[in-house]
Amino acid sequence: MDDSDRASTLLLFPAAVLVVFVLGAIAADMASVFLGERDLANATAAAANDTATEALANAAFYRGGQVQVADTGAQELAAEHVRQALAGSNRYRNLQVEVSVASDRVTVRASGEVRRLFAPALPGGSGWAAIGATSTARATERPPAR
Repeated sequence: MDDSDRASTLLLFPAAVLVVFVLGAIAADMASVFLGERDLANATAAAANDTATEALANAAFYRGGQVQVADTGAQELAAEHVRQALAGSNRYRNLQVEVSVASDRVTVRASGEVRRLFAPALPGGSGWAAIGATSTARATERPPAR
């Protein structure tokens, strides 16, 4: 091996290290976005469950024994639950929460953007990734314990 071969090999190592760092940054960003999406999914599931139990229509239950979710206040209640679940994090922005109530079911849809860690440092990289989650909960009457 002559000196010119060693010199060209020596130049390839910094390029290879740079490629490994960029791939690691992409992997960290994807993991961060996935974690943000999972946190949002957990928050919507908890909000749907809590809203299905906290927003029960007392009048429907006491008049006819039906378990129904009251539409009034369900939107605000679910949105507040999602925001409380994600309150400690500054990773989210443009968080939108929609709630639909159908008899005994509550569906919570949330969307927003989560911060990426390294993408803003790369050319053409966006600092935010769009995420969304949907969860449905059903209010049911539990049979008495035996």
